[in-house]
Amino acid sequence: MTVDDAVGRICAQWREQRPDLDVSPIDVIGRVRRLNALTNQLDDAAFAEVGLSRMEFEVLSALRRAGGGLRPSQLTRETLSSGAATTKRLARLEGEGLISRTASQRDRREVDVRLTERGRELIDRLFPVQLERERQLLAPLRADEREQLGVLLAKLLGSLDGAVR
Repeated sequence: MTVDDAVGRICAQWREQRPDLDVSPIDVIGRVRRLNALTNQLDDAAFAEVGLSRMEFEVLSALRRAGGGLRPSQLTRETLSSGAATTKRLARLEGEGLISRTASQRDRREVDVRLTERGRELIDRLFPVQLERERQLLAPLRADEREQLGVLLAKLLGSLDGAVR
């Protein structure tokens, strides 16, 4: 596959310098990584406008999807973060009045993290905007192409989820 984009040019350079190597994985993995980096930049800029980081948005999203409280360890797994990063994000979000942390009813040694009303209002306002931004990013693909890409990416992720940590 030869495509004239940044990744295609990188592949062409490698093929020229190392014709003995099959660099075809870069055609896919390189584009996934570049897509991730570019979408992260767009998200970072959008969330910065409301005083959030992309990963703080992810924490708020995870809490909203859960419909109730989550333990910090669950948020760490859900957001693919380190425990220390999760702790730092939770402290900041709590300081902003977007979440609350309370002792768990199940086990007083554990903490339940919940959205405050302010946090819920914020994520309910931001999430539709995020969906629209993602919809626009996918606009070059037809509906059947988006579905096919989703299936193929799910197949790849299925072999990695849980195996990498």
